[in-house]
Amino acid sequence: MSGNGCPMNNGFRSTDPQEGINMAEHSTGMMYGEYLQLDKILDGQRLMSEQLGSETVHDEHLFIVTHQAYELWFKQILYELDSVREMFSNEEIEERKMLEVLKRMNRIVLIWKLLRDQVMILETMTPLDFMEFREYLTPSSGFQSLQFRLLENKLGIRQEHRVRYNQSNYIKVFGNDKAAMIELERSESEPSLCELVQKWLERTPGLDEEHPSNFWTQYQQTVEALIRDQQKEAEATTDEPLKVHLLNECQKKKELFDSIFDVDIHNALVARGERRFSHKALQGAIMITFYRDEPRFNQPHQLLSILMDIDSLITKWRYNHVMLVQRMIGSQRIGTGGSSGYQYLRSTLSDRYKVFLDLFNLSTFILPRKHIPPLSRHMKTRLSIREEPHTQNRPSHSEDDNKSQSGSSTGGLETSGELSL
Repeated sequence: MSGNGCPMNNGFRSTDPQEGINMAEHSTGMMYGEYLQLDKILDGQRLMSEQLGSETVHDEHLFIVTHQAYELWFKQILYELDSVREMFSNEEIEERKMLEVLKRMNRIVLIWKLLRDQVMILETMTPLDFMEFREYLTPSSGFQSLQFRLLENKLGIRQEHRVRYNQSNYIKVFGNDKAAMIELERSESEPSLCELVQKWLERTPGLDEEHPSNFWTQYQQTVEALIRDQQKEAEATTDEPLKVHLLNECQKKKELFDSIFDVDIHNALVARGERRFSHKALQGAIMITFYRDEPRFNQPHQLLSILMDIDSLITKWRYNHVMLVQRMIGSQRIGTGGSSGYQYLRSTLSDRYKVFLDLFNLSTFILPRKHIPPLSRHMKTRLSIREEPHTQNRPSHSEDDNKSQSGSSTGGLETSGELSL
């Protein structure tokens, strides 16, 4: 058979747009609307202006649909976040699982970009349009979004870092909802992503205190040598005002680096809420940042960047929301839920709501590439990707090899089977 009558033409299917059948007529499976339960979703827009007012306010429909879309995306973010937290709860993360972590975290980033820009749709509504139905919203408020509070807790926002809501704990607005209270309390007691990432970073190879290739010791010695050289240059300056200025700068730099080299100073900053990570987790993050081009540190560095992206996007989303509120109700009007409205929302833009604050501040402690301590041959081998034979009876390792293997993973990238450090 040849020509147009042949269903296969030169090995490819026909491009006839009328080819095919209506599968709905030949199947007992679910239809599109049934599968997505669109009857529930599309019947969920209850306009209070229609029920309680003299006439329907057109823009109330937009307001409801936009916020419902937010909640659906929050649900997806929580779904992805819970799966990543579960993977990080393991002592070690296999290479292929790390790829899945990156994929799901990137998905969260893209959703937040969508949510950030979604505010612009609400901005097509004028303040006068909003005033037409705002009276029907009381006492409801976005502050009562359970999913957003769960999301904050699971990322790692601690209760002591939150701005108090009308001088009260944020959880009080859910006091009449026992199921919500249970979920919130569970989200506060379970390990957050921030806590799990810290444990992961603490296992970064090269932080072993007794190992000859200890990164932290080399890093500290390099920084101290650089500061000494700068002090010598400053002292040799004949311009007295400039000399005083340069010496002051050297002292400030020394105090700054002391805050990461001295564990007691670091812990004091954590207690004051100025830092989040444990001392060893911060060490791991700095090491990964320096040696991100090493095969074993490439994926960890990608993850650290993604975590900052998420923090940045949430902050930008908060800012867009703050500006929207000021545009709609000004800066003095009380919110529908009873908060100070714009004033309260503006206070959430501070660093206290950045979960991965320490990652943003890593740039304070990086060195020019020419001053980064070179990796020893031992660490170069440890951070390289080496294929392991897929055999049941592997040859025994030497004592030194065993020590290297037991040094834990690249922030959890030690693998079983295909790859090893």
